[in-house]
Amino acid sequence: MEKNNKYGEYMIATVADVSGITRLLNEAYRGEHSKKGWTTEAHLIAGNTRTNEEQVSALIQMPGSVFLIFKNNQQVIEACVNLQQQGDIIYLGMLAVAPLLQNSGLGKMLLRSAETHALTFGCGSILMTVIAARTELIAWYQRHGYEDTGTRKEFVEDNISGKHLAKLEFMLLKKRLAAT
Repeated sequence: MEKNNKYGEYMIATVADVSGITRLLNEAYRGEHSKKGWTTEAHLIAGNTRTNEEQVSALIQMPGSVFLIFKNNQQVIEACVNLQQQGDIIYLGMLAVAPLLQNSGLGKMLLRSAETHALTFGCGSILMTVIAARTELIAWYQRHGYEDTGTRKEFVEDNISGKHLAKLEFMLLKKRLAAT
């Protein structure tokens, strides 16, 4: 799957892309570099690690799971999203855009590509979890048709993704897709 646009080509990641995806996810969500964009979680979770190569590799190799990625002309991954097919629903996670490219329209195009991918595989809706304290990000998803399901889930701290600076929970968002 490739889609040409003014930013380059979207494609499905392979195991050769694990390091680039991991780097992007960590730079977009954790540490000082993430503060250059608006999707940082550094004020909520301490540390520089959002994920590691083992987790990303496992997701790439998991049946029904793909990463859609964007590489620039230098073949550096600058945007990604993980999609996991669960019956007729796609779970969307790890949507990330390089901090200096946020607000460029790249995230919006990646979200649309994820929705097109879901429809291609016969999925009628997309589910995602977002940290409930991330009101600006939730509002962004809501502007793109995602709705709060009312479901909340505890965000359990692990030994990889950083120390929580406050008690956190996830909000479940859902969008029903219409075939075009």
